[in-house]
Amino acid sequence: MGIKAQRAAPGKAAAPTIFSRIIDRSIPAQILYEDEQCLAFRDVAPQAPVHFLVIPKKIIPRISEAQIEDKQLLGHLLLVATQTAKAEGLGDGYRLVINDGKLGAQSVYHLHLHVLGGRQLGWPPG
Repeated sequence: MGIKAQRAAPGKAAAPTIFSRIIDRSIPAQILYEDEQCLAFRDVAPQAPVHFLVIPKKIIPRISEAQIEDKQLLGHLLLVATQTAKAEGLGDGYRLVINDGKLGAQSVYHLHLHVLGGRQLGWPPG
């Protein structure tokens, strides 16, 4: 498990995460896609030649905390990940990763999808 994930803790509603600060533009990011529901941007510490994140603008701390009313948003995030992967040249394949909680190596408690590609990825991943 990563050090950042071990030290991370679920944020309080009033404490902005790095991702909420990217959404409000108080932290810059290389944005690949944006609409009213989500944002896709390059990861600052890429683990593959292509590595970007897709985040909802609605704050959902963990995938395990998503509610039934989030199902359309969750589907939208997957479609945006797929469309952005195609735009990034990942036609031969890519990996989608959602970390959940401390043991899942989640280091930022704002739901985010990692999209990794551009090389052959190994299995098992962890």
